[in-house]
Amino acid sequence: MTGLSEARADVPPGAQLLGREWLGFDGEVTSIRFEAKPSFTNRHGTIQGGFLAAMLDSATGLGALAALPATQTVITKTLATRFLKPARTGPITAKAKVVSQTGRDMIVEADLIDAENVTVATATAELRILDKR
Repeated sequence: MTGLSEARADVPPGAQLLGREWLGFDGEVTSIRFEAKPSFTNRHGTIQGGFLAAMLDSATGLGALAALPATQTVITKTLATRFLKPARTGPITAKAKVVSQTGRDMIVEADLIDAENVTVATATAELRILDKR
């Protein structure tokens, strides 16, 4: 059993705000859906970058948990985010994949894809693996 089972059951308030919904794990890629709400928009009517970064942080964390045993968790050390296209309100799907894992560190990449199948943002997260206490 991975840490993902527990993460799916325990959705923290921030993830609830983002409308996070776990879609699946195919052995390599974790899929998550978020709901970009009208209250997340900026003065241009598109989703403010901080909300997109929060979605990417959540997605990379779940991607990491999918690869770890239930006795371990992760915390984000860095999150390098790239905004590619304006994101609109509505469903946004994240695809997260572990790129590397060495000792107590892991690198996970994630993409955010809008309802028109356009990648609107990407991120690379450096995560620290911790034993749960």
